Amino acid sequence: MNKKSVNIFWFRRDLRLDDNVGFFKALHGKHPVLPVFIFDTNILDELPKDDARVNFIHQQLRSLQSKLKDHGSGIRVFHDKPKDAFSALLEEFDVQNVVTNRDYEPYAHIRDAGINKFLSEKNIGFYTYKDHVIFEKDEIVKDDGDPYIVYTPYMKTWREAFQPEKHLKDHDPEKVMDNLLQVTDLNFPELSDLGFTTSEITVPEYDISSGMIDNYEKTRNFPGTDGTSHLGPHLRFGTVSVRKMVRKALDSSNDVFLKELIWREFFIQILYHFPETVNSAFKPKYDRIKWRNNEKEFESWKEGKTGYPLVDAGMRQLNRSGYMHNRVRMLVASFLCKHLLIDWRWGEAYFAEKLLDYEQASNVGNWQWAAGTGVDAAPYFRIFNPTTQLDKFDKEKVYVKRWVPEYGSDKYPEPIVDHKQGRERALVAYKQALND
Repeated sequence: MNKKSVNIFWFRRDLRLDDNVGFFKALHGKHPVLPVFIFDTNILDELPKDDARVNFIHQQLRSLQSKLKDHGSGIRVFHDKPKDAFSALLEEFDVQNVVTNRDYEPYAHIRDAGINKFLSEKNIGFYTYKDHVIFEKDEIVKDDGDPYIVYTPYMKTWREAFQPEKHLKDHDPEKVMDNLLQVTDLNFPELSDLGFTTSEITVPEYDISSGMIDNYEKTRNFPGTDGTSHLGPHLRFGTVSVRKMVRKALDSSNDVFLKELIWREFFIQILYHFPETVNSAFKPKYDRIKWRNNEKEFESWKEGKTGYPLVDAGMRQLNRSGYMHNRVRMLVASFLCKHLLIDWRWGEAYFAEKLLDYEQASNVGNWQWAAGTGVDAAPYFRIFNPTTQLDKFDKEKVYVKRWVPEYGSDKYPEPIVDHKQGRERALVAYKQALND
């Protein structure tokens, strides 16, 4: 029996049909396209069984399946290791090429190199495209070719290199959707088939209205006000096009929102050039810090029971919603590393488990920023005062009262560390590490 000749488009962090570069390119090939998604057991086996992000991916895939069905096609979903999934596909089809969009995280590098080798040994093409960033790899570097390790000059060079007509080109697939493989028998797995259950946490809709973007600078620092876009998970999983988000940002008279999108790309290129920063301080001297790593205090921090209202509100918001306001993220991270002298990697791992918008590059980059160990980091002696931060950014205690209902009563715990003592202890530990 002759196998059907196909090209495969491998969905990953790009769960949409519109303005999807790799999908668009695949559809322009000379063979019909079979869309594929792999629930990678290398990743899923490490996750809690009610993980809200797996729920979100599953929902988005169901939506894609419905849209593809309108074109007589569908998405083949696997729950397997990527190499084993492709082995199964090769048994069924005469695969000519595999097309996908690039991912810059260390695990993705290893995975894709392995798949490329596996396919090339069978004379199958493996083509990857830039999709979820405007600039990648070595596109924004210093004159000498070295990567930027400070945000501001990176941002300025990014903006100088940016050309809307070139970088915001839309990739509309509608005219080539008839090149999809016509299938009717694709089974779609339920969450339970993947070993997961329905989560109580859901990913919120994003807001990129002109009003939100225009007022972003005024409202983004106040957690009691819903003044942020909630765009993070949608960029993380590619349910929106970054090109369309940049276009929206450019339409605003205020460019603070655009600068936040550039921060995201700054951290992505840092992780690409310095993958060791996932586990090691960007500034090696800081790996000599003698962390206290008190597990009881770490549990108090995780549960939002530190006795510092803004810290506690942030952690409880994270635990219950999978989200934390960005201003509060900086405070809770600084508090863990500086006040409690707990290794930033502990906090980074906890955020990785809980955040709906977890993106390794930004999470590692921001944790190292807060700890003073990373690129363009806050100096080690910059230690947020949780009390003055509360007075400045949640003066009326709107945010605190929402997440810490016992605040102000005798049920609320005393601070687990005195601010002044914690600050001085941190300064001593950091100085000792840097002077050793």
